[in-house]
Amino acid sequence: MKILFINGSPNEKGNTAALADCLLKGKEYETLNLSHYRINVYGQDLPGDQFAEILEKMKEAKIIVIGSPVYWHNLAGTVRTLLDRFYGPVSQGELKGRKLLLLFQGAAPEKWMLDAGEYTIRRFAKLYGLDYVGMATDKAQARQLADSI
Repeated sequence: MKILFINGSPNEKGNTAALADCLLKGKEYETLNLSHYRINVYGQDLPGDQFAEILEKMKEAKIIVIGSPVYWHNLAGTVRTLLDRFYGPVSQGELKGRKLLLLFQGAAPEKWMLDAGEYTIRRFAKLYGLDYVGMATDKAQARQLADSI
């Protein structure tokens, strides 16, 4: 079973990655750090765009874990840009048969902030046919969510 962790944090070994390590302990997985990729914003057509590479990795995975710090009360811009880019090149239901999990953490997020990020991920999952498994915001929740993988 191929597992892909998409790290939306610019800190490759920070709290978001630590949550992934906790969630995926004992499992083999690939980490894709979004800060290493150039993803044009929706509507841009600039050279060097790597969205297709990321999409291919997502299509190869059976389990996709998206990790994001809470920035400006919601998902990090890197994650948001990735999700936005699905409009157009990816058909509805195209990722059917894959599980999607969210790791979403911050220093002191309020419930409404976490709810807003999870709402976006739930809608994304539904649109592209992913089975949304759930969200973890701390290590205890990550260990509990690990049982769903």
